Amino acid sequence: MFTGLIEEMGVVTEISSEDGPLLKLAINSDLDNIAIGDSIAVNGCCLTAVKIDKNTFFVEAVAETLSRTNLSDLKINDRVNLERALKVGDRLGGHFVQGHVDGVGEILRTPPLLSVKIPQTLKPFVAIKGSIALDGISLTVADVTDEEVSIAIIPHTLSNTTLADLRAGSSVNIEVDIIARYTENLIRKQYI
Repeated sequence: MFTGLIEEMGVVTEISSEDGPLLKLAINSDLDNIAIGDSIAVNGCCLTAVKIDKNTFFVEAVAETLSRTNLSDLKINDRVNLERALKVGDRLGGHFVQGHVDGVGEILRTPPLLSVKIPQTLKPFVAIKGSIALDGISLTVADVTDEEVSIAIIPHTLSNTTLADLRAGSSVNIEVDIIARYTENLIRKQYI
């Protein structure tokens, strides 16, 4: 479980596929806070730290993850959003984010008023003033139309996440609000 509050941006320094896709990520912070086996959200995808070196760590992504996210688009020197898993007792400043990506969207307009085309299957889970996670970032929906979801991005979020790297046509991982997802599931089961 995560909050969608990005702790740091890492940089992809290596991509290999010895025993499956493996990403090496460089970070600026102290790695004493990361242990092998820890869950770390990388652009909103919950991955496991499998190796730790000085100022770098490695995560694995299986084919299923690559097929449902934008991780397969990553290249060397790309920046990624990073967040360690929530600890019991930590503040929850964003919203509940599982790190289970629901789909990939396309950037239509860049910040400060970010506009994203999302898959139609996810539209029922998005509401004005509701929560959505894009590349792991907890955001509040400003508007929803048939074609797009708009989010007003504050300068702090823009400068402390990878949102500044996005261009029209860029892909972003989308995780809809968990409460909306479970509510829809309960209603659907009740009326089927």
